[in-house]
Amino acid sequence: MPDLTEKKDAGQIPSPREGAAAAAVAKPEKARSLGSDAWHDLRRRPIFVISALLILLLVVIAIAPGLFTSVDPRAGDLRAHYLGKPDYTNFFQADWFGYDIQGRSIYARVIYGARASVVVGICVTVGVTIVGGLTGMIAGYFGGWVDTIISRLTDVFFGIPLLLGSLVILNAFTSRTVWSVVFALVALGWTQMTRVMRGSVITIKQADFVTAAKALGAGTGRIMFRHILPNAIAPVIVVATIALGGYIALEATLSWLGIGLQDPTISWGIDISSAQKSIRTAPFALFFPAGMLSLTVLAFIMLGDAVRDALDPKLR
Repeated sequence: MPDLTEKKDAGQIPSPREGAAAAAVAKPEKARSLGSDAWHDLRRRPIFVISALLILLLVVIAIAPGLFTSVDPRAGDLRAHYLGKPDYTNFFQADWFGYDIQGRSIYARVIYGARASVVVGICVTVGVTIVGGLTGMIAGYFGGWVDTIISRLTDVFFGIPLLLGSLVILNAFTSRTVWSVVFALVALGWTQMTRVMRGSVITIKQADFVTAAKALGAGTGRIMFRHILPNAIAPVIVVATIALGGYIALEATLSWLGIGLQDPTISWGIDISSAQKSIRTAPFALFFPAGMLSLTVLAFIMLGDAVRDALDPKLR
């Protein structure tokens, strides 16, 4: 019988330390969930980092505009009518971007205008996601006549142009505020989320884990919200992130048309509308609010593209 010492010397029997190291190497890495895997991928995407930093800056501006300017955005001095001589020596001064037609600081109005746009964009996105997500999940899970009714109702609302329908709804309000604009956009904008959620739920409900949950006696509510919803929400998150920038642009369009937000609310759309009459003599009055609006919409679209690439395995 061969000696074990000879086998160990010959490399046939590993030492305890070598065996532990080999076991550690052979131990498989713990599988990450969809959310953690997407976050792991997003952190390494420059487009996500840039867009997230821009959005974070916009949120801070919307929450605390006083950190960026000490000037009252509604205080006007007609002597500074379209005075376009910015002085960049003092960051907190009134004429950093010049003055508008009423002698109000364009810089201060650009800073304070972020609040209305961000609030409208976020609230509309949350509203259409909740309404569209619930209706789409009910239609996709139950099917049959429930699916037929919700699908036909969705087709009716989907056939109404969002901009035109919002104009009609907002005309019914005597005073148009942020919440009236949010209501009008949510009332007509939930259809896309319904279709996305419905298709995702129809695919997920045929999975084996849903069948196993039904076999174990799980109730309908538990199956829908504990098993189907977490696995079907990814496409909705992608669509909602991209659509958020579109809702901000739509709010500015409604305000530019004179049917959206009204004074004394400060909005980029209102400032763009008032500055378009003097685009040749004072282009800076139009450039700064329009540039801020474009940058905000671009940031949310970039974020949505990054999230879509991270959550879709086919695009990796």
